[in-house]
Amino acid sequence: MKKAHNGMAAYELRGAVWIKSSHSNSQGECAELARLPSGEVAMRNSRFPNGPALVYTPGEVRALLLGAKEGEFDHLIA
Repeated sequence: MKKAHNGMAAYELRGAVWIKSSHSNSQGECAELARLPSGEVAMRNSRFPNGPALVYTPGEVRALLLGAKEGEFDHLIA
C-alpha cells in the first residue's frame, strides 16, 4: 500500500476494509472509514468510493467520536 495522504484516491488504499455506520441510509449516502496498517484512519464518501480519501490520526478520530457522542455536532444535522 502506498503511504496514505490526504486527498489520495481511495482505491489506492488497497486492502483497506471500509466500514460504515448501521445508521447510514438506504441510498448509500454515508461516510466510510478504514483503519490503515499505519494506525491512521481513512474516510471516504460512499457516493464516490474511488474519490479522495481523508486520512486522520487515531487522536483526531478519537476527538471526533467523543465530540459526536457528547452531541457537539448535533446542530449540523438539525
